[in-house]
Amino acid sequence: MSKDKLAKKTKSAKKAKSGKKKDLTFSPDELAQSITQAARSMRTALSHNLAATGLYAGQDGVILALAQEGSMTPGQIAQKLGVKAPTMTRTIGRMEAQGFVERGAGDGDGRLTMVKLTEAGLKSVEQITTSLADCNARAVDGLSAKEIKTVVKVLRAIDANLQALELID
Repeated sequence: MSKDKLAKKTKSAKKAKSGKKKDLTFSPDELAQSITQAARSMRTALSHNLAATGLYAGQDGVILALAQEGSMTPGQIAQKLGVKAPTMTRTIGRMEAQGFVERGAGDGDGRLTMVKLTEAGLKSVEQITTSLADCNARAVDGLSAKEIKTVVKVLRAIDANLQALELID
């Protein structure tokens, strides 16, 4: 969506909020399309920024999770990142071949496979953090602090609503 269209919608929303009646109707799929497109654009920008490190889409989340937790099982990583275990197993295999992570037996239970960062994985944390900061800055360019706070609050509420539905099913 262009900045002009976004500005018009923002002005319309402000008029509606200020008491002036303005019907803001959206097509049923506009919300989903907007969220999906914004997420794709963010993911594409981040992937572009991380390309020089050799990381692929989604691998940054694995590295950041391991940097925070130390070591985890593939199942724990999958749960934390909201992906299925087989997907995480393939991702870990690829990252191990790239030299970012290594698998080993758990300390207390040799049957558990634990994943931890290698030296290369640890070095990539700073690059990932810098890339995320750059993407975040580009994403919110031209938005006020209040608008950013509102967007984050609304997206968290949408996420919670949708996750609650998954628990019911």
